[in-house]
Amino acid sequence: MKTYLITGGAGFIGSTLAERLLKENNKVIVIDNFCDFYDPNIKENNIKKILTNENYTLYRADIRDIVEMENIFNKNKIDVVVHLAAMAGVRPSIENPILYQEVNGIGTQNILEQAKKHNIKNLVMASSSSVYGNCKEVPFKENFIVDYAISPYAATKKANEVMAHVYHNLYNMNIIMLRFFTVYGPKQRPDLAINKFTRLMLEGKKIPMFGDGTTSRDYTYVDDIVDGIIKSANYVENNDNVYEIINLGNSSPVSLIEMINTIGEVLGVIPDIEILPMQAGDVERTYADVSKAKRLLGYEARTPFKEGIKKFVDWYKGDNK
Repeated sequence: MKTYLITGGAGFIGSTLAERLLKENNKVIVIDNFCDFYDPNIKENNIKKILTNENYTLYRADIRDIVEMENIFNKNKIDVVVHLAAMAGVRPSIENPILYQEVNGIGTQNILEQAKKHNIKNLVMASSSSVYGNCKEVPFKENFIVDYAISPYAATKKANEVMAHVYHNLYNMNIIMLRFFTVYGPKQRPDLAINKFTRLMLEGKKIPMFGDGTTSRDYTYVDDIVDGIIKSANYVENNDNVYEIINLGNSSPVSLIEMINTIGEVLGVIPDIEILPMQAGDVERTYADVSKAKRLLGYEARTPFKEGIKKFVDWYKGDNK
């Protein structure tokens, strides 16, 4: 039995990961501050099925709180840290860049510091496909130069990759930085497009489409992402001198208009689309080269987009009755 510490573990990806790890007979320690970026009751709902599991421990704490982080790391013997906690989203980061720098920058360094102090050598950390900005060459490869961020959120994620390398180099930590590509599925945050558009279609409201619908995203189903995280955790535990940046995506971009129409098709609704101007900070496309993930981790995205949307809609209708 291993002990995993998951920061942001009551969120969309974190709670899905926690459920999987518990099913595989691991101990799971979660840190989450239940902030009001979206309704905290959604996070409460995410964890209600596992809250009473004897192998599950929840700390309601903020990763910026140095004293509380010290207390948590002192109390627990941790095998692997999975650091997912962050302020997320491109557009909100433009409105509040200082908060994003504090949480994603200082908060992440606090976790790295605690891992150093407590001699925890194995970490898996969330980066983002946002670091690629508007790269012209596709698919996006990990060795591309990504020094030209177009949002504060992307800049913080790039900075996290650099800081993680410092700790790897100085303190011999094994670290994998995972660049997630547009994760969707059950428990997805309500502010994200697939969740939002599903709600609007069911309510008979207009669908805001920014641009002409040709922008595209490499949508990746949450179970595939969780599989990649666990494979990454196994990799850092079983190899020495590891610092890797790895894409986790589906490698099959879907245009905005195709995404809207697929949701409509699954719901049996004709979308009422309102065309709006492109928004600042949005990228034209994301498209993951996952050959490195396949080679190092044995990762493979197994969920086709329409199948993933059907699973999401089934969850959405069941969870919102």
